[in-house]
Amino acid sequence: MSAAFQLCYVTERLSLKAQPLPTRILEAIRAGVNLVQIREPDLTTRELMKLVATAVEGARGTGSRIVVNDRLDVALACGASGVHLGSRSMPPAAARARVPKDFLLGGSCHSLEEALAAQSGGADYLLLGPIFATPSKLPYGPPLGVEKLREVTAQVRIPVLALGGITVQSVKACLEAGATGIAGIRIFQDCDSLQARVKELRGQFPS
Repeated sequence: MSAAFQLCYVTERLSLKAQPLPTRILEAIRAGVNLVQIREPDLTTRELMKLVATAVEGARGTGSRIVVNDRLDVALACGASGVHLGSRSMPPAAARARVPKDFLLGGSCHSLEEALAAQSGGADYLLLGPIFATPSKLPYGPPLGVEKLREVTAQVRIPVLALGGITVQSVKACLEAGATGIAGIRIFQDCDSLQARVKELRGQFPS
């Protein structure tokens, strides 16, 4: 199991209640999340670059890596560790041809076919979801469930993180189905202490 792909915080500042997003990102980095996926599609390019630059600087010298959703140009300009590509983004193979060798390419997948395509295109890791019911993933239809997660992890060679409706209590089921880790928004935002939440999540992983 790759420890570099265990916990991925996907940002959504509009649902943050009482804390600015840059502060939350820095708290997540200090807490030890592996990946912070900056996903703020409504920001202007200037605003997004400022946010990403702050996150990249905060992650410098830590074990956390910053990836930018969809915007390869912003990720490269700001020195982020990678880009996360959705089904409507450029294909991973096209991105791979434009980036340094150690640049991370993530992919969002909702089926085995999409997962295999992303892997063959050069993705380094995948987010598969929604595994469980979650409001943000309703447009993608009913949840895939743990058995679909098991099917995908059995047939791809790169790390797969379970996404969608993940709770502390469901982490072990995802890991037992072959997931390398978990990704989410609410699980990292709807908690009083990210330090305590990350410690709680880490406790679900095999030692």
